[in-house]
Amino acid sequence: MQRTPPANEGRPLRPTPLATDTLLPLDGGPLDARLPLALLEAVKAIDTPAAELDADFVHELRNKRLGLSETVLQQIRRYNDAVRARQRIGYDEILALARLIGRRPDADLAFREAGRRWARAFVDTVGGMRRTAARSLPQIIARPIALGALRTLARRHMDGTLVRQGSTLLLDVRSPVSADAAPKGAGCGLYEAAFREALLLMADADGAVDHVMCRSRGDASCQWRADWRRR
Repeated sequence: MQRTPPANEGRPLRPTPLATDTLLPLDGGPLDARLPLALLEAVKAIDTPAAELDADFVHELRNKRLGLSETVLQQIRRYNDAVRARQRIGYDEILALARLIGRRPDADLAFREAGRRWARAFVDTVGGMRRTAARSLPQIIARPIALGALRTLARRHMDGTLVRQGSTLLLDVRSPVSADAAPKGAGCGLYEAAFREALLLMADADGAVDHVMCRSRGDASCQWRADWRRR
């Protein structure tokens, strides 16, 4: 279990530095606040006990589980405020947060849960009528609507580009903030889960998502390919 970092009066969480030979030269501009919010909300959900517990034990858990710490709760409030104010969060801050979460033994679970939460949050920025049309109209009409929305979401929220290749879509992200966050590329599960959830919500597609290129393997960017045929 994770130990609570010292309270920092709402300032960004900072991880213990990783070994220098594991770090990638990742960089980018400020990102949508929904991303770090999803990361922390996922950790909080995972660390929250499923059953009612004795008050003394709850206090003990807060001292041991990162997701229940006061520091994380403060940061969640801060990121919620940033989302409402349409403020973006510095890349380095989110990178540090991803690397902190990547030290957890359940990092793969945390990143994938965060990805689904992240996608649901940014898909909600698309108008309800547009989402309904993309999922329910005949494909000859719905596909261009869904593709346009997904391209915009990829650019605005994932700092990536989305292109169509026949019956598949290819998402390219130059510097995913979680690319080196966990062993064996587990951090990239954040983007994989978000891509798959966005396809389900916007295009009613639930196919496999393949991670065809990865920064952690020495590629120039991370790429995911997905079949977007309807279920």
